[in-house]
Amino acid sequence: MTAPTLELNSTFARLATDEQIERTAEALTANGFRTLLAADAEEARKLFFEDLPEGAQIHMGASATLDTLGITEVIEKSGRYDAIRPKLWTMDRATQGAEIRRLGAAPDYMAGSVHAVTEDGHIIVASRGGSQLGPYVSGAGKVIWVVGAQKIVRNVAEGLRRVEEYSLPLEDQRAQKAYGIHSEIAKLLIFNKEVVPGRITLILVQEELGF
Repeated sequence: MTAPTLELNSTFARLATDEQIERTAEALTANGFRTLLAADAEEARKLFFEDLPEGAQIHMGASATLDTLGITEVIEKSGRYDAIRPKLWTMDRATQGAEIRRLGAAPDYMAGSVHAVTEDGHIIVASRGGSQLGPYVSGAGKVIWVVGAQKIVRNVAEGLRRVEEYSLPLEDQRAQKAYGIHSEIAKLLIFNKEVVPGRITLILVQEELGF
Protein backbone atom coordinates (compact mmCIF):
# COMPACT_ATOMS: atom_id res chain seq x y z
CA MET A 1 0.00 0.00 0.00
CA THR A 2 1.51 3.31 -1.03
CA ALA A 3 1.31 6.44 1.11
CA PRO A 4 -2.21 7.86 1.30
CA THR A 5 -3.02 11.25 -0.18
CA LEU A 6 -5.29 12.04 2.77
CA GLU A 7 -4.26 14.69 5.22
CA LEU A 8 -2.34 13.61 8.28
CA ASN A 9 -4.65 12.55 11.11
CA SER A 10 -3.19 14.70 13.87
CA THR A 11 -5.41 13.16 16.55
CA PHE A 12 -2.82 10.37 16.74
CA ALA A 13 -0.19 12.88 17.92
CA ARG A 14 -1.99 13.49 21.22
CA LEU A 15 -0.22 12.36 24.36
CA ALA A 16 -1.93 9.69 26.43
CA THR A 17 -3.17 10.63 29.87
CA ASP A 18 -1.38 9.49 33.01
CA GLU A 19 -4.16 6.95 33.57
CA GLN A 20 -3.78 5.54 30.06
CA ILE A 21 0.00 5.30 30.46
CA GLU A 22 -0.32 3.45 33.77
CA ARG A 23 -2.96 1.09 32.37
CA THR A 24 -0.84 0.40 29.28
CA ALA A 25 2.32 -0.25 31.30
CA GLU A 26 0.50 -2.73 33.50
CA ALA A 27 -0.94 -4.55 30.48
CA LEU A 28 2.44 -4.70 28.72
CA THR A 29 4.05 -6.14 31.83
CA ALA A 30 1.31 -8.75 32.12
CA ASN A 31 1.98 -9.73 28.48
CA GLY A 32 5.68 -10.36 29.11
CA PHE A 33 7.20 -7.04 28.04
CA ARG A 34 9.60 -5.54 30.59
CA THR A 35 8.21 -2.01 30.77
CA LEU A 36 10.02 1.05 32.13
CA LEU A 37 8.44 4.48 32.49
CA ALA A 38 10.45 7.61 31.68
CA ALA A 39 9.22 11.09 32.56
CA ASP A 40 10.99 12.70 29.61
CA ALA A 41 13.53 12.22 26.82
CA GLU A 42 16.51 12.68 29.12
CA GLU A 43 15.36 9.93 31.47
CA ALA A 44 14.57 7.66 28.51
CA ARG A 45 18.08 8.06 27.18
CA LYS A 46 19.51 7.30 30.64
CA LEU A 47 17.40 4.16 31.01
CA PHE A 48 18.39 2.99 27.53
CA PHE A 49 22.12 3.14 28.18
CA GLU A 50 21.71 1.62 31.63
CA ASP A 51 20.17 -1.38 29.85
CA LEU A 52 22.89 -1.66 27.19
CA PRO A 53 26.26 -3.03 28.38
CA GLU A 54 29.40 -1.24 27.22
CA GLY A 55 30.85 -3.01 24.18
CA ALA A 56 27.61 -4.83 23.35
CA GLN A 57 26.88 -5.90 19.79
CA ILE A 58 23.83 -3.91 18.69
CA HIS A 59 21.81 -3.40 15.54
CA MET A 60 19.16 -0.77 14.86
CA GLY A 61 16.46 -0.10 12.32
CA ALA A 62 15.79 3.43 11.11
CA SER A 63 14.21 5.24 14.07
CA ALA A 64 13.25 8.90 14.35
CA THR A 65 12.87 8.32 18.10
CA LEU A 66 16.43 7.06 18.62
CA ASP A 67 17.77 9.77 16.33
CA THR A 68 15.98 12.49 18.31
CA LEU A 69 17.33 11.16 21.60
CA GLY A 70 20.90 11.09 20.27
CA ILE A 71 21.06 7.36 20.89
CA THR A 72 21.85 6.51 17.26
CA GLU A 73 24.86 8.82 17.22
CA VAL A 74 26.30 7.43 20.46
CA ILE A 75 25.91 3.82 19.36
CA GLU A 76 27.32 4.29 15.88
CA LYS A 77 29.98 6.96 16.43
CA SER A 78 31.25 6.79 20.02
CA GLY A 79 33.22 3.57 19.63
CA ARG A 80 31.70 2.29 22.88
CA TYR A 81 29.57 -0.35 21.18
CA ASP A 82 29.90 -3.00 18.49
CA ALA A 83 27.46 -1.36 16.07
CA ILE A 84 26.30 -3.57 13.22
CA ARG A 85 24.66 -1.03 10.91
CA PRO A 86 27.86 0.89 10.01
CA LYS A 87 29.49 -2.44 9.14
CA LEU A 88 26.62 -3.33 6.82
CA TRP A 89 26.98 -0.01 4.99
CA THR A 90 30.59 -0.86 4.07
CA MET A 91 29.77 -4.32 2.70
CA ASP A 92 29.04 -5.19 -0.92
CA ARG A 93 25.54 -6.60 -1.38
CA ALA A 94 26.52 -8.26 -4.66
CA THR A 95 29.33 -10.32 -3.14
CA GLN A 96 28.51 -10.34 0.59
CA GLY A 97 24.72 -10.57 0.53
CA ALA A 98 24.49 -13.75 2.60
CA GLU A 99 26.86 -12.40 5.22
CA ILE A 100 24.92 -9.11 5.40
CA ARG A 101 21.69 -11.04 5.88
CA ARG A 102 23.10 -13.22 8.66
CA LEU A 103 24.81 -10.35 10.47
CA GLY A 104 21.65 -8.27 10.57
CA ALA A 105 19.30 -11.12 11.47
CA ALA A 106 20.59 -12.21 14.88
CA PRO A 107 22.32 -9.42 16.83
CA ASP A 108 22.88 -9.66 20.57
CA TYR A 109 20.80 -6.47 20.96
CA MET A 110 18.26 -4.88 18.62
CA ALA A 111 17.03 -1.33 19.25
CA GLY A 112 14.32 0.82 17.74
CA SER A 113 10.76 1.95 18.29
CA VAL A 114 7.25 0.85 17.33
CA HIS A 115 4.25 2.52 15.73
CA ALA A 116 1.46 1.78 18.19
CA VAL A 117 1.00 0.35 21.68
CA THR A 118 -2.45 -0.65 22.85
CA GLU A 119 -3.93 -0.11 26.28
CA ASP A 120 -4.42 -3.86 26.57
CA GLY A 121 -0.73 -4.52 26.04
CA HIS A 122 -0.24 -5.29 22.34
CA ILE A 123 2.37 -3.76 20.02
CA ILE A 124 2.25 -2.92 16.31
CA VAL A 125 5.26 -2.42 14.03
CA ALA A 126 5.02 -1.62 10.31
CA SER A 127 7.81 -1.76 7.75
CA ARG A 128 8.53 -1.50 4.06
CA GLY A 129 11.62 -3.70 3.87
CA GLY A 130 11.17 -5.65 7.09
CA SER A 131 14.83 -6.08 8.06
CA GLN A 132 14.14 -5.12 11.67
CA LEU A 133 11.18 -7.45 12.11
CA GLY A 134 13.04 -10.78 12.27
CA PRO A 135 15.35 -9.61 15.08
CA TYR A 136 12.36 -8.14 16.92
CA VAL A 137 10.41 -11.40 16.74
CA SER A 138 13.12 -13.86 17.77
CA GLY A 139 16.46 -13.25 16.09
CA ALA A 140 17.92 -10.77 18.57
CA GLY A 141 19.04 -11.90 22.00
CA LYS A 142 17.46 -8.79 23.54
CA VAL A 143 15.31 -5.97 22.18
CA ILE A 144 15.05 -2.40 23.48
CA TRP A 145 12.24 -0.14 22.24
CA VAL A 146 11.81 3.52 23.15
CA VAL A 147 8.23 4.68 22.63
CA GLY A 148 6.61 8.10 23.03
CA ALA A 149 3.28 8.08 24.89
CA GLN A 150 1.47 9.61 21.90
CA LYS A 151 1.65 6.13 20.36
CA ILE A 152 -0.76 4.65 22.89
CA VAL A 153 -4.11 3.64 21.37
CA ARG A 154 -7.18 1.85 22.71
CA ASN A 155 -6.86 -1.40 20.76
CA VAL A 156 -5.30 -3.09 17.73
CA ALA A 157 -7.94 -1.73 15.33
CA GLU A 158 -7.14 1.82 16.37
CA GLY A 159 -3.44 1.01 16.22
CA LEU A 160 -3.75 -0.05 12.59
CA ARG A 161 -5.51 3.22 11.84
CA ARG A 162 -2.66 5.09 13.52
CA VAL A 163 -0.12 3.30 11.31
CA GLU A 164 -2.00 4.16 8.11
CA GLU A 165 -3.23 7.66 8.94
CA TYR A 166 -0.29 9.04 10.93
CA SER A 167 2.93 7.00 10.89
CA LEU A 168 2.89 6.16 7.18
CA PRO A 169 2.46 9.73 5.84
CA LEU A 170 5.31 10.96 8.05
CA GLU A 171 7.55 8.02 7.20
CA ASP A 172 6.79 8.57 3.52
CA GLN A 173 8.03 12.16 3.81
CA ARG A 174 11.18 10.96 5.59
CA ALA A 175 11.85 8.24 3.00
CA GLN A 176 11.50 10.65 0.11
CA LYS A 177 14.01 13.04 1.66
CA ALA A 178 16.44 10.33 2.75
CA TYR A 179 16.22 7.82 -0.12
CA GLY A 180 14.17 9.45 -2.88
CA ILE A 181 11.47 6.75 -2.65
CA HIS A 182 7.97 6.44 -1.23
CA SER A 183 7.35 4.30 1.82
CA GLU A 184 4.59 1.74 2.18
CA ILE A 185 3.19 -0.76 4.66
CA ALA A 186 4.60 -3.86 3.03
CA LYS A 187 4.94 -5.87 6.24
CA LEU A 188 3.01 -5.58 9.47
CA LEU A 189 3.85 -7.19 12.80
CA ILE A 190 1.61 -7.49 15.85
CA PHE A 191 2.98 -8.65 19.20
CA ASN A 192 0.36 -10.11 21.53
CA LYS A 193 2.95 -11.09 24.13
CA GLU A 194 6.60 -12.00 24.66
CA VAL A 195 7.18 -15.54 25.95
CA VAL A 196 10.88 -15.17 26.87
CA PRO A 197 11.12 -13.37 30.22
CA GLY A 198 13.19 -10.18 30.08
CA ARG A 199 13.92 -10.43 26.36
CA ILE A 200 12.04 -7.29 25.29
CA THR A 201 12.30 -4.01 27.18
CA LEU A 202 9.95 -1.16 26.28
CA ILE A 203 10.79 2.29 27.62
CA LEU A 204 7.54 4.24 27.60
CA VAL A 205 8.22 7.99 27.57
CA GLN A 206 5.67 10.46 28.90
CA GLU A 207 6.17 12.92 26.04
CA GLU A 208 5.93 12.96 22.24
CA LEU A 209 8.80 11.20 20.48
CA GLY A 210 9.01 9.92 16.93
CA PHE A 211 5.95 9.01 14.87
